[in-house]
Amino acid sequence: MILCVPGPTALLPAGPSSEARWGMRTGTAPPTPCLQSTPAKWDPTKDLRAIASNFCYLENSGWYWGAITAAQAHAALQDASEGAFLVRDSSHPLYMLTLSVRTARGPTSIRIQYSGAQFQLDSSTQARPSLSSFPSVPSLVQHYMRAERTAEEGRVEDEAPSKPCHNTFEETSLVLKLRSAVYKPQGLPSLQHLTRLVINRHTDCPDQLPLPRPLLRYMQEYPFKV
Repeated sequence: MILCVPGPTALLPAGPSSEARWGMRTGTAPPTPCLQSTPAKWDPTKDLRAIASNFCYLENSGWYWGAITAAQAHAALQDASEGAFLVRDSSHPLYMLTLSVRTARGPTSIRIQYSGAQFQLDSSTQARPSLSSFPSVPSLVQHYMRAERTAEEGRVEDEAPSKPCHNTFEETSLVLKLRSAVYKPQGLPSLQHLTRLVINRHTDCPDQLPLPRPLLRYMQEYPFKV
């Protein structure tokens, strides 16, 4: 008969813990996981509404010329006074619209950027932080027609500067001055629209005027002064 008696317990080295395997000291708390903010989901309906309403405003404005070339736009502005402008479709595949304006140097064009339901004039990296963005092109144009805007905020670059690209920003940029719209010959504004512009220029709250509801609705369809 064999009697099995338990002997002394052997002191064996403990197996590597999960903390040791990951280079942590035993007893230390596990690191807090990095909490990354979830990027906002793209809402296509927001862009659709912004673009659709913007083109409705432009069609009502009278100074949106549609699909014309830069040469045609510059020809329409050649004999105009400084500050005359129009908006047209951009010939660049990455842009929807372009602002063509008569400057002291002659007619030029500036692309309009669109991102996140906002419109902004295209410019170099140096000037872009000082440029504002707007929910529509008419509101952008209206902003640059204000006399109290700063010269720095109104400084933008030509769409296609005629000077070599090694020139400085000061040499290729210009101070944008918008003063008067050039209406499309086939789309001259109606007398009703011109009256709406006069009312908008004399009040900041046209929806509070004592007008019949149909007229108030008509005022809301184009709440701009240009």
